[in-house]
This record gives sequence, C-alpha cells and structure tokens, in this order.
Amino acid sequence: MKRPGTRFRAAAVCAAVVSLALPLAGCSSLETTAPSAARAHAAGAAARLGTVDCRKTKCIALTFDAGPSENSARLLDILKEKKVPATFFLLGKRHIEKYPELVKRMADEDHEVASHTWDHKILTRLKPAEIRAELERPNKDIERLTGRQPTLMRPPQGRTNATVHKICRELGISEVLWSVTAKDYTTDDPKLIQKRVLAQSSRDGIILLHDIYPGTVPAVPGIIDALKERGYVFVTVPQLLAPGKAEPGAVYRP
Repeated sequence: MKRPGTRFRAAAVCAAVVSLALPLAGCSSLETTAPSAARAHAAGAAARLGTVDCRKTKCIALTFDAGPSENSARLLDILKEKKVPATFFLLGKRHIEKYPELVKRMADEDHEVASHTWDHKILTRLKPAEIRAELERPNKDIERLTGRQPTLMRPPQGRTNATVHKICRELGISEVLWSVTAKDYTTDDPKLIQKRVLAQSSRDGIILLHDIYPGTVPAVPGIIDALKERGYVFVTVPQLLAPGKAEPGAVYRP
C-alpha cells in the first residue's frame, strides 16, 4: 500500500525550496490582513464564536491541510480528548470523496471545515475557469456532507494572486495562510515536528500541519500540552478573527 501523502510529500519538498524565493517572487506585494487587524476593524462588536475573546486572550489556531486521511480519526480522538478545536483545509479528490464520514465528524465535533481545493493544483498557474472549478467542487461536497457552505480556503503552497482573490470574492471565500510550519512533509519524527512548531509559535499564530503524514498526528498531543503550558488557548480561524469576520477575497496571515 502506498504511504499516505507520498505524492504530496514529493511535491511539498520541492515547494519548500521554491517557497524560499516566494517573498521575492510577488508575495512581498501581497496584501494580507492580520488577525489583530480583523478584530480591530470590528471593535465594540460582540464575540461571535464561543466564549474566547482573542483581544484579551493569548490565542493560537491549529490547522491541518490535505486531509481527511487514514490518520484523521486518531487526530479527532486526540482533539476531543484535549478539548481543542481545529480548522481543517480539506482536499476533495481522494480525500473528501474517500472519507465522507470523517468530514461529517469534523463538523459535528465543532471544528471548522474549509477547503484546500479539489486536486491541490497551483491556482496561480490555472485559467480563471479552472480556478473556479478547483474551489467550487470541494465546497459543494463539504456543504452536502455538513450542511454548511465553507467560507475559508487555503491555496496550495500558499500561492495566490489577484485573479484568485477576485474569484474567491465572487464565491464568498476568504484565503488563509499561516505563520508556523513544521515542514512535516520532510520528516516522520514527531519530536522534530513538535520542536519546529514550538520554536515558531507566538500569539495569534496559525499553525500549518498535515494529517496525511505519519509523523504528524503523534506530534499533536505534545504540541497541545506544551502550548497550553505557555498560556495559549486554541481556537479555530474564525474564532481567531472574532469579533471580526473573514471577508470574501481577503487574505489572512499573522
């Protein structure tokens, strides 16, 4: 049996090298909104999701890309045991269509269910009609399974541009990037994954992990416990922005 995420691991290792040049290849001009700015824009509004107010609390968001996978059930067990909400950016092809019951469970257990496109194609290389298809198809499946239309999307490799923003705005979708990456596609060592996350974590951080890789889920309990000891409260991405609300076409990054 092929190891979970093998195809994405190879692509991600290449992306890790390419991403070093991203700030010089257009991302320096990418206009993004920080969670604190989203909250400030809604000053005086009532917090929307739960009782956590990240204006006063040291919040951090745990996010997982490219699932569901055969590892996701164990991850959900851990999150339930630790009482930690997460945001899942799901892939359609070979994932949502293979594990529909896990998509339902994510929603039922109050996690935020979002999109990572249908087939992990780099959106900036596609024609507008192709971008639209990559975004619409997983959202339709997620809505069918959960009863809720996703409003968040993470572009593969974090690559986005004005065309992607425009289509997202038309579809009512916001883009979410990250501030912490364990590069878990490069290692199966849970201790190394935990070390990388803890070294980069800060208030309002958005942690990027992938539950398709075998070393990631075993690292999660240690990450949660260590960050809780440091005073962090785990929230979903919408909770991190509250009382602000993610605006379609906007890009959010700490």
